Amino acid sequence: MRILVIDRFEGAYAICEDKDQKFFAIETGELPDGAVEGSVLEIDEEGTIHINEEKTAARRSKIKKLQDKLWKE
Repeated sequence: MRILVIDRFEGAYAICEDKDQKFFAIETGELPDGAVEGSVLEIDEEGTIHINEEKTAARRSKIKKLQDKLWKE
């Protein structure tokens, strides 16, 4: 299973990044409903893409804590 994070959207593509900081372009029509920047995507062996809501929420929480820490200093 491959895990990617949506970095940004460029035209008809979602630019996604893996853990090795390699980028991949996925057509937006192939994304599941609700996919936005920062969504953690899991792609199974058949090529089906799912949003991992738990990992997405954890990632957002971690980023929010880092932002809060920066604003307090």
